[in-house]
Amino acid sequence: MRHSAFDLDAFVADCQSALTEHSPARAARETLLRALADPSSVMKTLGEPAKAGVTPLYHSDTLTVLNVIWGPRMTLMPHNHEMWAVIGIYTGREDNIFWRRIKEEKNGKIEAAGADTIADKEALQLGRDIIHSVTNPVDRLTGAIHIYGGDFFGTPRSEWEPETLTEQPYDVDKNMQLFEQWNRMLQPA
Repeated sequence: MRHSAFDLDAFVADCQSALTEHSPARAARETLLRALADPSSVMKTLGEPAKAGVTPLYHSDTLTVLNVIWGPRMTLMPHNHEMWAVIGIYTGREDNIFWRRIKEEKNGKIEAAGADTIADKEALQLGRDIIHSVTNPVDRLTGAIHIYGGDFFGTPRSEWEPETLTEQPYDVDKNMQLFEQWNRMLQPA
């Protein structure tokens, strides 16, 4: 089956239309799966991943679309979004560990509650209250499109310290710097 070329403007328009659906996250996932059916077309439009990073493709109060490139074996600590999210892979793989709050803990401590893996042409839908950590388990860059039902950069949310698993405010700048730190580690000495 031949697929049409990935058109970023049309894709963003379809994501915006998904917001008007009864189940916006499900509609966004269907939109993303259609785009991922031809990963080489997505990569041709977005560019072959060359370094770890987060590139906004669209950003508003109601919708954020990102091109996320994970470094080889890169891991991002547990965090939440306080909005629905849809994540799809166009090259590589992403492993997600899902976490839940321990009710008896007063400091927001969490425990593992499940896991899922997504690879090329696959997409994962996350609910508003999901807490997850992300790992790129492969020895090459992984390219993903992330769609969020809100302002990813401006919405207050939480992250969990990786060793103690205690809750703290999410720091967007610190997390964006992790990608740059990863790139510096990958540069030859």
